[in-house]
Amino acid sequence: MPCGYIPRVTTPPGAEPLVIGLAGGIGAGKSAVARAFGRAGCAVIDSDAEARAALNRPEVLTTLKKWWGASVVGADGKADRVGLARVVFANAAERKRLEDLVHPLIRRTRASAQAEARRAGAPAIVYDAPLLFEAGLDALCDAVVWGECPRGERLRRVRESRGGDEAELTRREAAQWDADLKRSKCPHRIDNSAPTPGGGGPEADRVLDERVGGLLAILLGGRASGRTGTE
Repeated sequence: MPCGYIPRVTTPPGAEPLVIGLAGGIGAGKSAVARAFGRAGCAVIDSDAEARAALNRPEVLTTLKKWWGASVVGADGKADRVGLARVVFANAAERKRLEDLVHPLIRRTRASAQAEARRAGAPAIVYDAPLLFEAGLDALCDAVVWGECPRGERLRRVRESRGGDEAELTRREAAQWDADLKRSKCPHRIDNSAPTPGGGGPEADRVLDERVGGLLAILLGGRASGRTGTE
């Protein structure tokens, strides 16, 4: 059965969509879960894409070069995220400096996307945000979902998709909240480990769609009864 078979759900235009936050360890496949929510008719706000767009604004690129030199801008004229990561993940003060520069831009983009989702009658707005808790976005959510995936599987994905190693994964994890703490704050879970969703392909999408569709139905049902499981 092809992916995308879940009936798309809509709400009346102007109605308030449910706000769902996605959390999980690095390499847990949150973006794959977000895409499954999108196939079910939800509006997905990709914070990573928003951050890339903000970093590549001309005025931001100028500031980055002023702060940290030309090495943080690639030959293509775009922000070199690997170079930036070396700077900000090694120094909390520099990381906050970068966040203070780009987060206001991201908030404006996010507000526009949310307004469009309401007009379109999306049943839910889904935040795909690597730093959901660290950025305080969980406070805006009606429900927070944790993407379950063992560390060994996450490391394999990081190696395949980003060319990183275990030391890199550990360094990035150290710059975020403790994974067990974040997991404890997520009353809802989606299994996104191998061999099904983690493996990719149509069958993996079908299984993930099934899991996400079932959870979405529960969350929307909870909203109707006044319970979303976030208390």
